[in-house]
Amino acid sequence: MSRVGILMRTTAVRLSALYLVLFSLCAAFLVFYVTGMSQRLLDQQTKDAVSAEVSQIEAIYGRAGVNGLLRTLERRARQPGAALYVIAGPTGEILAGNVASLQPGLLDKEGWTDEAFAYQRYTDETRKDRHVALAQVLFLDNGLRVLVGRDLQEPEKFRVLVRQALMVALGVMGVGALIIWFAIGRNALKRIDRMSDASTRIMAGDLSQRLPMSGSGDEFDRLSESLNAMLGRIEKLNEGLRQVSDNIAHDLKTPLTRLRNKAEAALSHNTSIDGYRGSLDEIINESDQLIRTFNALLMISRVEAGSSAAEMSDVDLSQSVADCVELYEPLADEHALALEAEITPGISVTGNRELIGQALGNLIDNAVKYSEGAKDARILVRLSRRDGGGVVVSVADFGPGVPDDKRDVVVQRFVRLDQSRSKPGTGLGLSLVEAVMELHHGSLALRSTMPEAAGAKGLTVDMIFPQSPT
Repeated sequence: MSRVGILMRTTAVRLSALYLVLFSLCAAFLVFYVTGMSQRLLDQQTKDAVSAEVSQIEAIYGRAGVNGLLRTLERRARQPGAALYVIAGPTGEILAGNVASLQPGLLDKEGWTDEAFAYQRYTDETRKDRHVALAQVLFLDNGLRVLVGRDLQEPEKFRVLVRQALMVALGVMGVGALIIWFAIGRNALKRIDRMSDASTRIMAGDLSQRLPMSGSGDEFDRLSESLNAMLGRIEKLNEGLRQVSDNIAHDLKTPLTRLRNKAEAALSHNTSIDGYRGSLDEIINESDQLIRTFNALLMISRVEAGSSAAEMSDVDLSQSVADCVELYEPLADEHALALEAEITPGISVTGNRELIGQALGNLIDNAVKYSEGAKDARILVRLSRRDGGGVVVSVADFGPGVPDDKRDVVVQRFVRLDQSRSKPGTGLGLSLVEAVMELHHGSLALRSTMPEAAGAKGLTVDMIFPQSPT
């Protein structure tokens, strides 16, 4: 298909063409309306002027008679730019005035002429020089007939001038509209071509590509912005899927190998029933750990995909935090830790109650796990409003903490620092918390509980929610 054909299929060009057609119809209507109004206005002015002169003539005839009327008409007929004056006899023959000949039968009827009529002046060189006028005929009581009229040549010139001016103006506007129409279509086609090129590269697998934006904020930019946000989300999900695949290939290979080795060891040795039972218990424990790992991965994937977004509701965060603290108090007591809570009452957020509880439970479980043996054997859970708006849930411990350069790393899947290798776990707890906070349009922040001068810095994890409706 030719480029012109493609151009004509674009929505912008079609809309511009529709506007151009409507503009042309309105312009044509405007031309005829303005010229028609001009003609009616000029005709009315002509009639008003003739009526005024007829009234004056009637007054002069009543005051000075026929002789006074003749003298007045002769004087007016000789003035520059004079109107049409004719005095005719009862049979219609012209007796005086400034008109050489009239259209036949014009003086047979008193009053306004039915339409513009043709006449000839004394100054016309040939009989082809004819003019058009509008007049009123007056019958006198002595049988004479008087015609007073106005030539329509000047009003007609003015009317033609107005029409030509309108036509020229509208023609220029029409040409300008065509140029603008073509320019809009061409610009729209170029932007569509750029978007098509970017889409082709994206479909080829380059998800880092983004649709171009002109910065004008028009509908193309708004569409590109929405699609770019969607592409960013898809890219992030694909990156997460790739990371999960890599993590599964590397981090789950060891427990699967260990599981196989235990089963092989149980088969290769002549052991008693109790020995087989012990081996099976170890295999079951390893299998349970693998199931927990896959369940955590599945939960993170579902949260990142937003599958729980439909379950959003108003959550009494104060009550949820209090319930979670109460649930984990026995676990803290088993590890000789004091689980303290500072909860501001009456705080609510819009979210998923179960996911928030799961995320807070993961943080408290981590704090219990890594606070064992700390000098300050306590864990502090806080819920408060932020000064700049929003709500923050903090879980603070006084254990070894996390180095500053590792805090962005520990939230990734299966990442476990060297000092935590001896602790049970999968390395997915903080990843799940971060996914939950992204689902709630919040953020996750890690910081030291105590200053460096105090020795063991501890770790405080903040779950920051963007708003807190009352």
